[in-house]
Amino acid sequence: MSQKTTREWWPNQLDLDVLDEHAGNAGPLDEEFDYAEAFEELDLDAVKADIEEVMTTSQDWWPADYGHYGPLFIRMAWHSAGTYRTHDGRGGAAGGRQRLPPLNSWPDNVNLDKARRLLWPVKRKYGRKLSWGDLIVLTGNVALESMGFETFGFAGGREDDFKPDDAVDWGPEDEWESTSAERFDEGGRLDDELGNTVMGLIYVNPEGPNGEPDLEGSAANIRDTFSHMAMDDKETVALIAGGHTFGKVHGADSGDNLGPEPEDAPIDLQGLGWDNEFGEGKGPDTITSGIEGPWNATPTSWDLSYVNNLLSYEWEPEKGPGGAWQWTTKNDELDGAAPGVQDPADKEDVMMLTTDVALKHDPDFRAVLEEFRDDPDEFQESFARAWYKLIHRDMGPPERFLGPEVPEETMIWQDPLPDADYDVVGDSEIAELEGLIADSDLSVSERVKTAWASASTFRHSDKRGGANGARIRLEPQRSWEVNDPDRLESVLGTYEEIQAEFNDSRNDDVRVSLADLIVLGGNLAVEQAAADAGYDVDVPFEPGRVDATPEETDEESFEVLEPDADGFRNYLGEDLPHEPEEELVDTAELLRLTVPEMTVLVGGMRVLDANYDGSDRGVFTDEPGTLTNDFFVNLLDFDRDWEPVDEDEEVFELRDRETGEVDWTATRFDLIFGSNSRLRAVTEVYGAEDGEEKFVREFADAWSKVMKLDRFDLE
Repeated sequence: MSQKTTREWWPNQLDLDVLDEHAGNAGPLDEEFDYAEAFEELDLDAVKADIEEVMTTSQDWWPADYGHYGPLFIRMAWHSAGTYRTHDGRGGAAGGRQRLPPLNSWPDNVNLDKARRLLWPVKRKYGRKLSWGDLIVLTGNVALESMGFETFGFAGGREDDFKPDDAVDWGPEDEWESTSAERFDEGGRLDDELGNTVMGLIYVNPEGPNGEPDLEGSAANIRDTFSHMAMDDKETVALIAGGHTFGKVHGADSGDNLGPEPEDAPIDLQGLGWDNEFGEGKGPDTITSGIEGPWNATPTSWDLSYVNNLLSYEWEPEKGPGGAWQWTTKNDELDGAAPGVQDPADKEDVMMLTTDVALKHDPDFRAVLEEFRDDPDEFQESFARAWYKLIHRDMGPPERFLGPEVPEETMIWQDPLPDADYDVVGDSEIAELEGLIADSDLSVSERVKTAWASASTFRHSDKRGGANGARIRLEPQRSWEVNDPDRLESVLGTYEEIQAEFNDSRNDDVRVSLADLIVLGGNLAVEQAAADAGYDVDVPFEPGRVDATPEETDEESFEVLEPDADGFRNYLGEDLPHEPEEELVDTAELLRLTVPEMTVLVGGMRVLDANYDGSDRGVFTDEPGTLTNDFFVNLLDFDRDWEPVDEDEEVFELRDRETGEVDWTATRFDLIFGSNSRLRAVTEVYGAEDGEEKFVREFADAWSKVMKLDRFDLE
């Protein structure tokens, strides 16, 4: 008998479980374990030699195509990193999540369970010093190098997850390899929140949209989905052409021969899935994509043959032995041109996917292909850089990168920061700056809102955003609606005056950055607001932030960090994709907040009068700017009734039951803390008569945490 979960009984209940991941370690590694320190103990050359040995030693239980596992391992690494999407920074290779559901059982990852199992001897040898996340990506690099390609570099530092990332929205469908209209907007573009056009596939259907060999539609899908990883046309073509230079696709027969995926496979298969009943079930009889054949006659060598084959021959669609659409040379020129996967004498036909021929069909993609054909060095360089970007995009700034193969160059997609050419402020200078801020006309509310707007752009998914760099003063952030641009300009102007006054007065090498000044001002505001409520709290300040330049800031890349909604500032954007409270939890998860931390921050921001546009929604206090627990006390007061003001039920009024007068206004961001049973349980702790001091101190701690999320130099 199976027992229904709370979620199954009430499927519309607000899901707070994603925040529990930040309350403690779900895995077996000790809290004190330092993966970066352990990784640095590795002899990376020795690790790569061990991977190379695995790669070139074919196993009977899963024989290597052409005697080399390189193409399989490239696919493994690509499919691990290729789930990244820029909208929320989720997905990607970090966490080694390909070994966990749902990714370990995606239709596009058929037989990658074998690739990871082949690598177990290497993982077993190095244990905790080498995470699966790093091993999978490193193996992809070793595979490329083993077959003659020169990679751009490799960085370690991906700590493993031990449970699925439930915060990722993979799409609305409830069937694998399906596509619903909800996945696209009215103009036919992929929804901003998603990264793939088909449920369970990394990017697009290789047969073409809806399984049809539609070249124009396929090219549009390719450009759409790769743009969701911030890849331009050249990077897109480089990745596809470079990856398809190696290996083959497998479709010896219909996928009906395959057993269930790993998460549904019988217990005796011990985590392996897709048991194949066709022929020997492996080697020439392998079934993966359902499409059959190599792209060229040299599938384990880096060369131009993929590009040349695609451009030099005319291709026409046909159904392969697996029943899927694929493309063959119109005059059979490349039939029997490739060696067999086990016996080179068993010749195979060279084929192309619809997604390959679509590159030739699209004029802009084709221009890139022709450039690569005419300039092989440019092809090498472009693929090396695009591959490096693909496998490192979710790792954040280069200061987090580990190992001897980290390139010296910092790319614009890594959100570079300048090196400080001055000494950071010490205790005496901080005290001087505190006085200058206190003597300014900046209110508690203004300082809190500005510091929050700067720091809360951080997202732990891909380590982007945050206060470091003071990019709030640069486009596009300074013009975001949520930041009240006109008021922000005034506040930044005051901070710039303080910065200039302080820096110009120094006779030494000590300087203060605007980034540090903004955070210091926010910290002081919290301390002042707590003192006004009768509590002495210290919000620690660690200087060392720097100010980025416009040249170091890719405006288009930073646009994706603009929030659709911000529950902490009670900002409701238009046409929200989810209920406001779901947007709040999503933001909290990206900020690595627990349920109590999210709760105290919302309650504190309200009484600190830090709402967007000076709104009084949720400001349940007669003393705005003072850090009291009034938000919780008044929310829990049941002497009045809440009524929605419109059909959307996003804004509400609290009316006195006797007089009918409106006492407070609020949004769903506010009322969810009294409505949701779990949030109410937490709210009651802070709203009790003995809860205020606890609230104030925990707000200060949570505030400090957000201000330091991007300080990787302090880790």
